[in-house]
Amino acid sequence: MLWTQVVEPRPFAERRLVCFPHAGGSPYFFRGWGRALHELEVHAVCYPGRAERFGEPPATAIGPLAGQIAAELLAVDDARPLALFGHSMGATVAYEVARALEAAGCTVDHLFASGARAPQLHVPDAAAAAAWDQAAVVRTLLELGGTDPELLDNPAFLDLVVPYIGADFRMLSAYGRGPAEPLSCPVTALVGTEDPRVTVAQTAAWREVTRGPFRLRTLPGEHFYLEQDPPYDVVAGVRHGE
Repeated sequence: MLWTQVVEPRPFAERRLVCFPHAGGSPYFFRGWGRALHELEVHAVCYPGRAERFGEPPATAIGPLAGQIAAELLAVDDARPLALFGHSMGATVAYEVARALEAAGCTVDHLFASGARAPQLHVPDAAAAAAWDQAAVVRTLLELGGTDPELLDNPAFLDLVVPYIGADFRMLSAYGRGPAEPLSCPVTALVGTEDPRVTVAQTAAWREVTRGPFRLRTLPGEHFYLEQDPPYDVVAGVRHGE
């Protein structure tokens, strides 16, 4: 597949879980999830411009990006229930994929939105999008954590990653949901209690995006709380249709 990679094939698993990385993230971020979540077959999304798709230009808009991912998922001949997990920017992409899937008549079993403001809180900001130069990217990565500070002092590393990380940040700054029907699927929103960018109130606002059940989970840690303590119990504890 072009957009998703199977972390660990498990054809007899009850459900599939598609994981969406953060801005600048790659499918490798979820490499341990397939081994830990035994009842799920875990897939990880690979955005263009990184990992195996390093030679491709990065995406420039979340709507078209989500549409292409949804089209690939719809083309898969697999009747197992499908859940989506997105972290940070990945939560916004996962939400737009859920919208596209439901609009096409596909049932989404569950949406997990981690470390992200609810989509209706995003307002497109052209000035902010234009301001993502290398210095701004480095400052934000230091604030959010999840990146070795020594790497951010390495010019070769910055030359390698800043183009696609900056593109992701610009894409997110330009995002605005606009009018949208609520989702039908259940939604669980997760946030680290010490997240410097996303508040509990902004996370709780995901309640407004669905007609289905909603859960809010606060977990110890900062923005990348799930690096040290992935929320496997939260994901595994949600059963089909809950």
